[in-house]
Amino acid sequence: MANIRFELIQALRTTAYKLEHNTSYQWGHMGLCNCGFLAQEITSLSKDEIHRRAMQRHGDWSEQLNDYCPTSGLPMDDLIDQLVDFGFTLEELRHLERLSDQVVLQRLPLEKRYLSHNVKADVIVYLTIWANLLEELLLDTISLKELTIKNKVPIH
Repeated sequence: MANIRFELIQALRTTAYKLEHNTSYQWGHMGLCNCGFLAQEITSLSKDEIHRRAMQRHGDWSEQLNDYCPTSGLPMDDLIDQLVDFGFTLEELRHLERLSDQVVLQRLPLEKRYLSHNVKADVIVYLTIWANLLEELLLDTISLKELTIKNKVPIH
């Protein structure tokens, strides 16, 4: 979570909303799973195009992220490049696919921390909690005092 920006938070919230209002969630489909829905939002690629790119190499998102090479020229690596360029880390994407980031999970009540990575409702919860966490971290970097002082300086 090194580069927290409003756009990251918005992408997570929009992905959660679209996932909630979509009946096509399939964890086994590379374009309709946890990372697939986020990739659709960031890249504007269709679910079918994401899946087609992924099928040119073996493995699910976790394995694709492990095998990622930014200079390979493979279509799936180009897609992952777009997600990384947008601001997500490979580790965050791995965690999203398995709903496994302990920092995110610790924000849930103890009895609700055991999310199933292939249950749509759990993915929505995870995305929402992650977006909330990033929002809080972003807000911690903003000082309204500095904004107030800058606005009180007379303009000539």
